[in-house]
Amino acid sequence: MRTKLNLITEIARTDGKCKFDNLAHLLNTDNLKECFRELKKGKASGIDGVTLQEYEQDLDNNLEDLVAKMKRFSYRPQPVRRAYIPKANGKKRPLGIPAVEDKIVQMGITKILQAIFEVDFLDCSYGFRPNRNCHQALDTLDKMIMQRPVNHVIDADIKGFFDNVDHDWLMRCIEQRISDKNLLRLLKRFLKAGIIEEGKYISSEKGTPQGGIISPVLANIYLHYVLDLWFEKVEKRKFGSYIGMVRYCDDFVICVQRKEVAEQLLSELTDRLAKFGLELSAEKTRIVEFGRYAEENSRKKGQKPGSFTFLGFTHFCGKGRKGYFKVGRKTDRKKFSVKVKEMNQRLKAVRNTSKPEAWWPVLAAKLRGHFQYYGVSGNFKGISCFHYQTIRLVYEWLNRRSQKKSYNWEQFKVYLFRHPLPKPGIYHNLYTLYGS
Repeated sequence: MRTKLNLITEIARTDGKCKFDNLAHLLNTDNLKECFRELKKGKASGIDGVTLQEYEQDLDNNLEDLVAKMKRFSYRPQPVRRAYIPKANGKKRPLGIPAVEDKIVQMGITKILQAIFEVDFLDCSYGFRPNRNCHQALDTLDKMIMQRPVNHVIDADIKGFFDNVDHDWLMRCIEQRISDKNLLRLLKRFLKAGIIEEGKYISSEKGTPQGGIISPVLANIYLHYVLDLWFEKVEKRKFGSYIGMVRYCDDFVICVQRKEVAEQLLSELTDRLAKFGLELSAEKTRIVEFGRYAEENSRKKGQKPGSFTFLGFTHFCGKGRKGYFKVGRKTDRKKFSVKVKEMNQRLKAVRNTSKPEAWWPVLAAKLRGHFQYYGVSGNFKGISCFHYQTIRLVYEWLNRRSQKKSYNWEQFKVYLFRHPLPKPGIYHNLYTLYGS
């Protein structure tokens, strides 16, 4: 499958107007078996209750039946099972959990879509793309603000993006590159599969369920045509001053030189998104004065310099060791609170189920993962604070396993010395510019 996908990618790269037909045949038994092997183990099952392990017991026959159903057009994706996870603001984020068989097909379609559209996606897009990640997006944003004449930032938030994607517009976007009627029919069936919540069926007239394997690439395709191309081909050519954008899936910020341009651009952005069934959150979208002159201007007005949040970090106007302007960043306060709360709940759950030696490696892995994401230039205080809070919680919960204290602080320090946890450290250097 990889060889055929590489060929498709090369054709897409050399011919920007090519529309691909005869793609559905790639969803054959061998390729779907490869997709099955790439599915993450231990994930929740869909509405049919079938797990990966159960499906694997008769994998060859199951895949042959699946391919046969697709060939006679009788395959229909099952409704996704709705589940919720808590958000930083106290609300809950809905997730759609597909059945195993649907995950396999979604994986296959995702590979095809990525092979075609990846060459079309613009440099401003970083989310859920091969060889691109959030830290590259943060680095690009840092260089944009530091090297370009940026004085204002549009901190934008699309309200319920995944729940409001317009199916008709999405299909028209996909049809810019794909003309295979069988694959298009299959995609429509996934979009219209519906949702099961508390035993009740809910039709899906719009949106793509978060949690589905195919949702990120569909989101990128939609926003490529709705936002990225419009920004690059229309808006950038309209204004005489600098504007730039960094997008990570549906999370994006726009850097602007002049305030009047920022206001006009925000108005036009609102109209543009509304045309495609999307809406900016009035509470979360704002224009922030930000850049090397923001602190001085704010001081004259008797105000504090503005700040904005992007990818879990609060960005603020800071100063380097030589007193020059630099972009400061720290763990977003809401994200920090959520992470500490999650750690507290995890320690509470395991404290009486087994001895510390059993869950200590998992704790170390969680800490290491936190440092690897939030350990960026300027945020050492933030990750050190999280390390301190974790150590404090571990000490408290170890001593609440019984009425008698297990450790005093000196004994606990000896235990930590013998069983060390990862220390906070900077994993991503974003201050690479001279003088920053």
